[in-house]
Amino acid sequence: MKSGFNRYTYIAILLVLFIKLPQSVHAQEVLPSESKLKDAKTKIWFNTYGNIRISKRLFWDAQTHFRFEETEDTPFIGQIGQIYNRHAIGYIYSKKINFSLGGVVRINFNTDESSTDRKVVPEWRIWHQYQFAQPMYSAMIYHRIRIEHRWTQGFEENSEYIYRNRWRYMFRAKVPLNNYKLESKTLYVSPEAELIMQSGKAVVGSVMEDLRLTTTVGYILTPRLTVAGGLMYSQGQTLENPGVFKQNWTMRFHVYFSPDIRKVKNKLPAIHFND
Repeated sequence: MKSGFNRYTYIAILLVLFIKLPQSVHAQEVLPSESKLKDAKTKIWFNTYGNIRISKRLFWDAQTHFRFEETEDTPFIGQIGQIYNRHAIGYIYSKKINFSLGGVVRINFNTDESSTDRKVVPEWRIWHQYQFAQPMYSAMIYHRIRIEHRWTQGFEENSEYIYRNRWRYMFRAKVPLNNYKLESKTLYVSPEAELIMQSGKAVVGSVMEDLRLTTTVGYILTPRLTVAGGLMYSQGQTLENPGVFKQNWTMRFHVYFSPDIRKVKNKLPAIHFND
């Protein structure tokens, strides 16, 4: 057990250490005399995660997210902020290691009620992910490294696309509460921490885009269907000024499904790659 923990932990740390955040050359606003923390926004996310087995080693990672944020009169579910379509083809290296490569189309909605600019703009991403799972007593531990290459655009007419990279590391645990295993009819709690860094010419000092701390409670209905919900606090530097920090409280609700479209004779036992 100890050697397994060390092996996957070291792999995750080494991959993070090899990531370099290149220096940027563009100027940002003048730094304030001391760091400022914006008032917290409230948000609510509805997410679906599909891991669809298509062959012995390949699976289709299909994710759809609907993200809402507060208005002046309505917290959390006030208005739509983003719609995500994130898809990838994943490769199962072993029961505890998998990799993914794919693309993202994110639709961004202008949530500034006083704005006269465009109401909707697309955002494009290419992403690749490396996930490692390890058992620890009755729980499961996950290390996830996700790297995203993103092209974003402002709501102003004819605004240019900005290219940035995101470097993400997530640590997550799943601990059963009413069982000794993570199996059907099991209630579990899942603490999670994710650090998101960014780089690119538009990024000067604002390298920490987000630090996300989440606690989720989930219920495994069947081996192929899980529902979960939780609360996330996040904080990070604004792109416009590294001395100004944003913060959010986000309620998150998830549905995980993992159909297997292969013939019965080709199916393998369940593996630990739900995210």
